Amino acid sequence: MGLLTHTVNGLVGGGFYALLALGLAVIFGLLRVVNFAHGAFYMLGAVGAFFLLDSLGLSFWVALAVVPVVLGLLGVALERTVVRRLAALDPLYNFLLTFGLTLILQDAVKSRYGTQSKPYGAPAGLGGTVDLGAFDFPAYRVFVLAVAVALCAVVWWVLARTRVGMVVRAGIERPELTRALGIDVGRWIAPVFGFGVALAALAGVLAAPVRAVNPLMGGDLIIGVFAVVVIGGLGSVFGSVAAGFAIGLLQAWSEAYAPPLLAQTLIFLVMALVLLVRPAGLFGREEGTA
Repeated sequence: MGLLTHTVNGLVGGGFYALLALGLAVIFGLLRVVNFAHGAFYMLGAVGAFFLLDSLGLSFWVALAVVPVVLGLLGVALERTVVRRLAALDPLYNFLLTFGLTLILQDAVKSRYGTQSKPYGAPAGLGGTVDLGAFDFPAYRVFVLAVAVALCAVVWWVLARTRVGMVVRAGIERPELTRALGIDVGRWIAPVFGFGVALAALAGVLAAPVRAVNPLMGGDLIIGVFAVVVIGGLGSVFGSVAAGFAIGLLQAWSEAYAPPLLAQTLIFLVMALVLLVRPAGLFGREEGTA
């Protein structure tokens, strides 16, 4: 029973990793931008949910619908006004830009709410437990896992089965060849950046009832998400999702059965091993391959 509980907990944690890594993967794949502000947008998703409840009395369900859309539009505006201007320069410039944006957003939230964590209760109807046969499990965590799996499946379907998705996927996986064939990938850059930000914000809203809402919650998670993306393969959508769930499971099992030091460093040990064996990541494309 203990192993099953830790396994489901690992899948829930992996769901957060998968959503965040999926957003990072599509942004990097199409823009070749390492969006260090991804964790800050995740934090803003949780803070946005808290703001709507605390200041406006709006429920979790309203936040789940509104906050990702608002932050996604902010991401589109950010790409069109700032990120695009640096696209022709060394990628380090956009990395520094998004790193600076992270510090600005964190300090802005600190000035409004301080550094103290804010509680956010589970939404109405999801406060109890669900009978999973061998054990009971918190209903809200089951909901989070279901949403994460459903969203990943929908994104995969859109990328694999729709014309727009195929263009975006081609731009992610074969950007030079796609442009050489005359396909206008540029028109999708801002929407894809906004979509990646919206995924991070949605993960933040989902995390609000599970994790304490505070300005540093994104910084605590983003390094692990970067490791997940590297393990799955930079720019690989499937690899990011698969690695996210796998790392969530490994972390849950190691926290339950391994020494604390190993549990804290496992994700980075796995990343180092993967890079030694396959530098492009498990599902990444080796440079120079067709």
